[in-house]
Amino acid sequence: VGPNAFLSPTSCVATPVQGRGKGSNGRLGEPIGSGRLLTCGPRSGLAQLSQGAQRESEMAEAAAGSFLQPLCWLWVLLCAGSWSLISGQATDVIQVPENGSANLPCKAIAGQGTPSRQEWRFQGSGTTEFVYFQNELTDNYKNRAVFHVNELVLNSVTRKDSGQYTCQVVGTKGLAENVVDLIVQVPPSKPKAQVPSSVTIGNKAVLMCVETDGSPRPTFRWYKNDIVMPVDPLTNTLFKNSSYKLDSKTGVLMFEPATSFDAGDYACEADNGVGPSQKSEAVHLEPTEVNVGGIVAAVVLLLIVFGLAGFGIWFAYSRGFFSKRRDTGNKKVIYSQPSARSDSEFKQTSSFLV
Repeated sequence: VGPNAFLSPTSCVATPVQGRGKGSNGRLGEPIGSGRLLTCGPRSGLAQLSQGAQRESEMAEAAAGSFLQPLCWLWVLLCAGSWSLISGQATDVIQVPENGSANLPCKAIAGQGTPSRQEWRFQGSGTTEFVYFQNELTDNYKNRAVFHVNELVLNSVTRKDSGQYTCQVVGTKGLAENVVDLIVQVPPSKPKAQVPSSVTIGNKAVLMCVETDGSPRPTFRWYKNDIVMPVDPLTNTLFKNSSYKLDSKTGVLMFEPATSFDAGDYACEADNGVGPSQKSEAVHLEPTEVNVGGIVAAVVLLLIVFGLAGFGIWFAYSRGFFSKRRDTGNKKVIYSQPSARSDSEFKQTSSFLV
């Protein structure tokens, strides 16, 4: 208000306005409260001031709405897309015995109507290939698979069929897919216990249980002298003096360090719940101490051998066995001339003398 404001007739008008910002639900552009804009001035310009304030408020609301509307639509689209991807990737796990049949459901077909495209894809250990592509089974599956819209049937499955199968559908709801993990059950074969042939006390010793046929992957147990070894040696008084680590998933038994207490016969067992468990042959482990006396004796013997060899070479050289032979190229050839005789009277009278 200027210093002359009270010298002329004035009037004030309160114009209702509404503010916008983050509301209670956290969304931008929501009304957060209302108030009144007090406009004072001469009576003659009061109407103009009131109309100008109202226009500025409307312009600010329109600008905020035009800026926030695309962001709101983008947020809705992202949420809808994320939900469609998440909802279409359900995973099933199916286990069937070897040489049996496996029914793999295609749940992505639900609500898609008549799909414009439907595919099955297989991903195994180091292998990725199509099972059903361009409305037909591929060559590897024509003779042992049956395609239905809602499922895929595999006959006479083997351990090589274990892996991940993906059904992908394009229909009225767009792209959808579901994943099926197929585990072909195969009992474990007889494992092999790999035990080091020599171990020095104080060093690390690693024992391995090897089994390659079982599906699903078997778990392993170790036996020492036909007694089951616990995963934690401190839980059993028979093994509390031993410091080892046992991984039942990989079948690795590691002594760090190995001691004389660890000597014994070791065997391992594989079990995956399919058929009977299998146990390996026992292998003996005998940690030994370092033979310091033997090492010293070997070093001394080696030094004696090198000494005798050097003395022999010196002796032979000093006796001239390695000197050059004298040159014999200057020796002369002595011979006598034959006497003048005719060919009829020729007789040998002398020979060449070298």
